[in-house]
Amino acid sequence: MRIELFINFDGNCRQAIDHYAKVFGTEIEGLMTFSDAPPTSGFVPSEEDKDRIMYAGLRLGNMTVMFSDCPAGSGFVAGNNIAPTIMLTDKDEITRIFNGLKEGGQVHMDLAQTFFSELFGMVRDKFGIFWQISMDPQAK
Repeated sequence: MRIELFINFDGNCRQAIDHYAKVFGTEIEGLMTFSDAPPTSGFVPSEEDKDRIMYAGLRLGNMTVMFSDCPAGSGFVAGNNIAPTIMLTDKDEITRIFNGLKEGGQVHMDLAQTFFSELFGMVRDKFGIFWQISMDPQAK
């Protein structure tokens, strides 16, 4: 199991990631805008979102910190924009942890295959913590 951090922004992710890369003396990894999503994903960004950052990463020590812009109008709230991300290699363990976290909470995206993960889901637990659970792409 790996635990990583995901930080969301409201349209200014590109400026933030450039700043953090400079501050920490590291390179931006895997930068992708919403318009870079593969057509096979079925995701079609709005005109307003097409240049927003869907994903970018910074390697800080032995951890990757992930960054993204929220889609416009999604209800971004500064201070609620950081999510622990659990990366696992076992689908049964992913399902067990996801089901435990959703008890008394709210599912934002049920576990499903995506273009970036064999199994991925998002849930806000009963304590208000927003979690992302994902099949570890480094497990292959």
